[in-house]
Amino acid sequence: MAYTKKIPANNKQGYKWLCVMEGPPDPASGVRRQISRRADTKTEATNRAQAVVDQLTAGFDLKKAKRTSFEDAANAWVEVYSATDVKASSIRLRKKTLQVLLTKISKINIDRVTHTQYQKALNELFKENAYSNSYIRSIHICANMIFEWAIKNNLRGDNPCKGITMPKNKVTVEDLENGNISEKYLERDELQEFLGEVIKHGLWGDTEMFYMLTYSGMRPGEMCALYEEDLKLKEKDVRITKTIYYPNNKNEHFQITPPKTPGSVRRFDLDDLIIDMMQKYILVKKERQARYKKLHDDFYESKFLFAKENGRPISQKLLLERMNRILKRTTITKKATPHIFRHTHVSFLAEAGVDLPTIMQRVGHDDSKTTLKVYTHVTEMMKKNSSQKRRIHFNNILNPENLQ
Repeated sequence: MAYTKKIPANNKQGYKWLCVMEGPPDPASGVRRQISRRADTKTEATNRAQAVVDQLTAGFDLKKAKRTSFEDAANAWVEVYSATDVKASSIRLRKKTLQVLLTKISKINIDRVTHTQYQKALNELFKENAYSNSYIRSIHICANMIFEWAIKNNLRGDNPCKGITMPKNKVTVEDLENGNISEKYLERDELQEFLGEVIKHGLWGDTEMFYMLTYSGMRPGEMCALYEEDLKLKEKDVRITKTIYYPNNKNEHFQITPPKTPGSVRRFDLDDLIIDMMQKYILVKKERQARYKKLHDDFYESKFLFAKENGRPISQKLLLERMNRILKRTTITKKATPHIFRHTHVSFLAEAGVDLPTIMQRVGHDDSKTTLKVYTHVTEMMKKNSSQKRRIHFNNILNPENLQ
């Protein structure tokens, strides 16, 4: 039962409406609770009081919610999230995106963040910082998990992330022209040029690493995490069960973690060329490491397949540096990172007529838009080339001049 009355106020109309409702008893003491809310209109005051009663009836802890800012809730969620089996890199990403979001709504009570406020925060972050579409999505995913945690912990009743319109960069004609999927992989002549320069000017281990990436399609982190025992020389295949992660991008500190997705755990065959190359590489590596060990006392005992002379694994950062060193010697203008060899591998398999499910299984993708785009692009180009060859062939046979 609601009780309403006018009360004096310093506003234009000179009064406000006060609504008092009977709420559910306190769960701890059993004492009855009266809920009062005021507003400029009778309807608004009644709605506010009813909203609080509904929240209390549903078990929401309003007292705790009033003492909990969004930042407090976010920090509590981070503790819970960090205790799960997610990878350290994922935790680091969530913390990073969270710090960005906190610049907008950190001090607002967790139960007072509205859909409109959250939408405004996303829009402002997008406009002020020129963040990419994918980074804004990462921020949104993080916020959504925090609000879902708040709902489970009776700090609010709804999720303001629901129904959000994601701010996006408008696609221009230039974007469409420059956003060619062929930029995602190396054409055959580009790959030949790159590998040729690697053979001529690469540092020790470069040839083996870049050939392995090209012929296997594995992720750079997966290759850097390989142990010698993962390479099955007799069976002529390789096993992928892990990846390597550098929390602070420092070579001294690394973690071996499970691969990106469950589908990333796999085993597949390697070409004889790679097997022969790796057998020779392992012998040379052991000789070089043995010499280093005699002259230095900082040798790192490890099982890594691709390792420096001091025993430490090759990092993705070093791999990128090695690649950039070679790229400077080529005519390749694409913005290439070691990941491009993964897409290049997909394109070669597509050219060879390997079906998409088999390719996905080999490269360890449960679902990849880029893999699908590369596959579709290559197969479509093959169809066009086939049509062109067919026209040339039939034109040579059915010469129009012979019909006159």
